[in-house]
Amino acid sequence: MAKKKRKQKRRRVAQKVFLYLSLFALVLVAGWYFSDYFEKPPFVSYPEFGIMLPSGFRIHGIDVSKYQSAIGWPQVAEMRVDKVKIGFVFIKATEGIGNIDPYFKRNWRGAKQAGLVCGAYHFFIPTRSGKAQAQHFIEMTQLTNGDLRPVLDVEHTYGTPKAILQQRVADWLEAVEKEYGVKPIIYTNINFYLNFLTGRFDGYPLWVAHYFADNRPRITREWSFWQHSEKGKVNGIRGSVDFNVFKGDSADFNKYLIP
Repeated sequence: MAKKKRKQKRRRVAQKVFLYLSLFALVLVAGWYFSDYFEKPPFVSYPEFGIMLPSGFRIHGIDVSKYQSAIGWPQVAEMRVDKVKIGFVFIKATEGIGNIDPYFKRNWRGAKQAGLVCGAYHFFIPTRSGKAQAQHFIEMTQLTNGDLRPVLDVEHTYGTPKAILQQRVADWLEAVEKEYGVKPIIYTNINFYLNFLTGRFDGYPLWVAHYFADNRPRITREWSFWQHSEKGKVNGIRGSVDFNVFKGDSADFNKYLIP
């Protein structure tokens, strides 16, 4: 009888040890699983960049135009804080049917020489022909393999009825896609997209502007790039500059390059 009781006692001790080890292992797994949530807040302060950067993104970039004036591109490319660096840049090229950003060629040449991945964007004027604007953009940019897909920046109506605006946007997108063999990226803010573009252009990659968001832009459709701040600071640029992140890793990013 005593021998039987000792066996039962050892069995209970073994069961308790197994239970404690199981609970300990569960705590370790849970801690590992939720570590990103607890250790990485939605935004992290980077005083060197002058803003909070959203965490959880590996690829950061900026967009520039004449408003940044002359840029020291080597300094831009060399700047690194922790693991964050500028990996890509969207550069304004054209506007309407005749305007060219006066710094486009200089910025394009300088950014490429500094080793940055470059993309060109066109500022859309809805009161003008979409086809004519597309031709103007194509003639002034001449994008090549390894460049980011062309971008249409559309964020104003200037009184143009929705149906006409959509048709002119479609004309631009179709002409540029035919030229480069890739779907262009649409840049706009959330409200403009929802009010004027949703439903017809959901198949195009979206670069969305949304400041002061919690940790993601508040839009339900898929997006590729997020412009999260207009007040960033970068070595080589006087004044403020727009900051962006790409949603994905390097393999995903390569899909947005012209083949």
